[in-house]
This record gives sequence, structure tokens and C-alpha cells, in this order.
Amino acid sequence: MADDPFDAADTKAEGAGDDWAAALSEHEGSGGAQAPAFAELGNTTTTASAGNQNLDFLLDIPLDVTVELGRTSMIINKMLQLTQGSVVELDKAAGEPVEIFVNDKLLGKGEVIVVNERFGVRITEIISQADRIKNIG
Repeated sequence: MADDPFDAADTKAEGAGDDWAAALSEHEGSGGAQAPAFAELGNTTTTASAGNQNLDFLLDIPLDVTVELGRTSMIINKMLQLTQGSVVELDKAAGEPVEIFVNDKLLGKGEVIVVNERFGVRITEIISQADRIKNIG
């Protein structure tokens, strides 16, 4: 039956698959099918604490927070005439919300307050996530 084309194909496949056949017979000789051995999973708290350490690392990144009371523009001549006690008029009215920037990106708006003779800002509005994403670019 050497003329049978299927037998020729089988012998070619057997020759190419000798490595597979040897590995299979070695595996069967060692007791048959065995469940794969997996290492025990570690305590899940260590994995969670590793994640917290990564998050803690991010929480320590310094950010520049700026509160803008208002803006104005002036010509150099007017700026050179400024002295101690001069008043610079801004584009915002008293009581109008101030803008809060984090790393030069608008975060929200707030109102100026005084606590223990120090200025502060009470956040009254945080811009939406969609608007923050638009401001990134």
C-alpha cells in the first residue's frame, strides 16, 4: 500500500511529530494526566498594600494651587507709574467668585473668606470632569 497517498501523508506527519509523540509517551509514563501545579497565592492584603503603596506614592506629588482674584491689562507706562499705595483695578467685582487653578488648569470657583486673619477660599463649585478634560489640551 505504498501507493496509497494517505499512508505517505501519515508517515510524513509521524516524522514531523516524533518530538510530540516522545513527549506524550514520557508524560503518560509518568503517571498519566496530572493537574498543573500552581504556586499558592499570597495573602491578598499584601497585594492590596502594594497597591496602596503605589497610590500613596501618587498622593505625595506636589501640586501648585492658584486662586485668581481677577485680571487686568495695562501699558508699560502705567505699570511704571505704580507706587506703594496705588490701586490696580481688576476685571471682577467684589463678592464675585474667584477661580481656582491646579497646575494652571481650572478646577473650580470659590469665595474668599478670612479665617484667623488669614485669607482662604471656600470652594463653591468644581467644574465637571468633561470640562476638566477639555482644559487639559
